[in-house]
Amino acid sequence: MKPVVTLEIGSTITKANAFELRDGLLHHVGQGFAPTSVSDGDVGVGVQAALEQMHEQMTVNGRVFDLDAAEIFVNSSAAGGLRMSVHGLTRGMTARAAKEAALGAGAIVGQVTVGAIDSYDLEDLHELDPNIVLLAGGVDHGEKQIILDNARKLASAGLSAPVVYAGNAAVRRRVQDIFKEAGVQLMCADNVFPDVDVLQIEPVRALIHEVFNEHITKAPGMAALAEVSDHDILPTPGAVLLATEIFAGTMGDALVIDVGGATTDIHSVTDGSAEWTSRSLDPEPRAKRTVEGDLGVYVNAHQITAMVGDPEEQERLKFLRAIPNDEQESSLTRWLAERAVEVGIRRHAGSVTDLFTPTGKKQIVRGKDLTSVQWVVGTGGALTKVSGGAQILAGIRLGAGARLLPPPEAAILIDRDYRFSALGTVAQSYPEEVAATFSAWVASADVIPGETVRAPE
Repeated sequence: MKPVVTLEIGSTITKANAFELRDGLLHHVGQGFAPTSVSDGDVGVGVQAALEQMHEQMTVNGRVFDLDAAEIFVNSSAAGGLRMSVHGLTRGMTARAAKEAALGAGAIVGQVTVGAIDSYDLEDLHELDPNIVLLAGGVDHGEKQIILDNARKLASAGLSAPVVYAGNAAVRRRVQDIFKEAGVQLMCADNVFPDVDVLQIEPVRALIHEVFNEHITKAPGMAALAEVSDHDILPTPGAVLLATEIFAGTMGDALVIDVGGATTDIHSVTDGSAEWTSRSLDPEPRAKRTVEGDLGVYVNAHQITAMVGDPEEQERLKFLRAIPNDEQESSLTRWLAERAVEVGIRRHAGSVTDLFTPTGKKQIVRGKDLTSVQWVVGTGGALTKVSGGAQILAGIRLGAGARLLPPPEAAILIDRDYRFSALGTVAQSYPEEVAATFSAWVASADVIPGETVRAPE
């Protein structure tokens, strides 16, 4: 038996999970929560409080757990996560591919530029103050000049952020020379769009994870956490996407919705149906993540109520709490979560539109086809700790229509103990054990397609 602990430093809540690795499975044995202590200048305060609650829970249950001997894994989305800017050549090709790579790695993309970067773009870039800049553009051995001009502008912009280049391989050496002469850190990955209709985002995602690990350890208290773990600190959304990929590889195509205090992140792993993907105008990655920075149920609750435009709901914000304690507070969080899911899934799912051609009308698809999804998983505090999460998710199983949504027969799984991000973090070292854990988890839930199920204890 090997003790394993995961720590998640979220935007509002810090979570600690204890597992025992035995018989090829990760057995969940304890959990603790505490407010994230970024405002205190040291995230370690919240971590210690979460660990203490976890220890108390296990003590009450009569379980002995050697924390000092545990292998520790950490993920974080504190301090706003990883801010990125993305600069591509065309919106439908390299800019979109680069954005997919950034979001898949767990970043929050604050700026996307297309074509030649101008002075206004540079002003917006300085205002964003990104943690990393992603430069892409052109298929391999395609357009060169705009990419080189953009490289010169970024190199001379006076930013402290490192730059990742993932564009036309034919000009990689020249791009390297431009940033070297400017004294700007540059890392290179394979082209995210090496050929027409070909997406290649994994190499860029890996580099972004490296930069995140270097960046996040500079936050107050994070350096100490990095020292107690032998593993990279993952961005929380990246950990959830990794867990989603393993879950889908084990159980079938999946959609995971994580409603948090600051953002709503939606992860899907599916190739879609042959019927709809054959009508798609642009390639979509099998593993896709979208982050909705205006759909948080705590930090951005006012944004959601502003979208609805109901003065009564604005008034209810007086009951807003990071961790609801009574029915009034829970009711508000439930309502906010439902609105976040409705808007977030509409932005994530592909749309079907009519195109009129000389030979007649035909239907085309833009975006991600979710009609082959077999599992809809709810995670994050708002969907798992407040009642009604399953009913919220049931409302998006509408199948093909104006939006390509999950079908009515998709099963719903509620991650009551909020283990998805924890297992995704552990998966960087134990992918087979995480896959087996997901399989055992679902097997014990007695799932009936189209029915709502909860994660077993």
